[in-house]
Amino acid sequence: MSSRLRIPVTGELLRTVLANTSARGLAIVGLTLATVFVARIGGPAAVGEYALLRMLPGLVGVLCVLGLPGALAYFLASPRRDLPRLWPTLIAIGFGGAVLGTACWLIASPVVAKVFFPQESVLLIAVAGATVPTQLLLTLGKTALQGLEDRRGGDVVIAAEELAFLPCYLLPLLVGFHGVAAIVIGLGLADLVVAVEAWRRVSRRLGWRRFGLAGNGFGWWGRPDRALAGRVSSYGLRGQVGGFITLLNLRLDFAILGAMAGPAVLGGYAVASKYAELLRLPGTALTWVFYPRLAKLGETEAASVARRMIRPTLLGIVVAAIPIFLLTSPVMRLLYGEEFGPAVAPARVLLAGMLLAGASGVASAYLYGRGTPGLNSIVLGIGLVITVVLDLLLIPAYGALGAAAASTAAYLCTDALLIALLLRLSGRTRARHSTGAVRAAEVSP
Repeated sequence: MSSRLRIPVTGELLRTVLANTSARGLAIVGLTLATVFVARIGGPAAVGEYALLRMLPGLVGVLCVLGLPGALAYFLASPRRDLPRLWPTLIAIGFGGAVLGTACWLIASPVVAKVFFPQESVLLIAVAGATVPTQLLLTLGKTALQGLEDRRGGDVVIAAEELAFLPCYLLPLLVGFHGVAAIVIGLGLADLVVAVEAWRRVSRRLGWRRFGLAGNGFGWWGRPDRALAGRVSSYGLRGQVGGFITLLNLRLDFAILGAMAGPAVLGGYAVASKYAELLRLPGTALTWVFYPRLAKLGETEAASVARRMIRPTLLGIVVAAIPIFLLTSPVMRLLYGEEFGPAVAPARVLLAGMLLAGASGVASAYLYGRGTPGLNSIVLGIGLVITVVLDLLLIPAYGALGAAAASTAAYLCTDALLIALLLRLSGRTRARHSTGAVRAAEVSP
């Protein structure tokens, strides 16, 4: 077994993870450039509005699509990808979720405007609902590439997702739009441009000469399979709980801080949070690469591969954290100006919360790949409770620093629990395999 696993873990797999991490690093560069540009034009308040408009519509879309993004990689892994009428079923779920999400945003827009955007008109916030389907289209295209194991295509889309915003944001500015209106238009245009490229790559990966067309019920268009939709939704909803909780753990502090302290304070905290999330990139890349691979492996082999990755990922993140921590202050002040100086302390606190992110990324991929996303959701739910309780206790007194402390505590607890769960479950799998091998040897002639 060790000889079979050595090459994929240390060779090709390492290159794949590094490539995905590099793509996410480019995405961070694109996001940083966009944030700097928004900050220089509108200050911390504009950055806070930008952060909320990137987060809230996406949350609404994910809630309404029955966990489809999380289910795609599982159902597009061989041999499940060959199920008849799979694509019409997936398209129907995605389209229904987009319509429902947009309707929910429009209904809730007066409340959203009052709580998060008190200086903006309700009509403008309602128009921002157009980014619910565009974000969803992009997300589904990206996760479809993940499931089809188009690694290069997935990396391109991940990087382009953030790099595309700045030029798309400049276009409305040039024609006279400003403030939130320019941000909304830029976000929608960027989503559409990258989503079209993602789905073009999906079609090419499937070998379909025409856009989404294939015979015998294997194309994108056709009658959905109700029973298959139930299977996809069942898996997706179990996974969506964890995915949604992950988003909340990463962004709920944004919403609470924005509602309590306003967009200006949130703008500085958003910058600090994105800087600290540099340490989360390798863990996210590991989940992205491992999930479809582990879904195809046997139970024992998947357990062995996952366990072997824990120690190097823990060590790698700790080593990477040292220079990132030391460079926090000069980077913040150089890029964003002295006005964002208060973001330095929250960024350093958040960095401490990312130290276990690499190993927990492997653990999440293992749980999803073995078909038990609900376990991942339970652990992340514990972290969400910690986030909410500590946010409400610490933000009123300490503002952005309190939000950082709350998130750090939640990150460390959930990551530690995920790693412990990986070790426990994979250990049981290996023990069962060893016992079975011994019994087989005893009964063999």
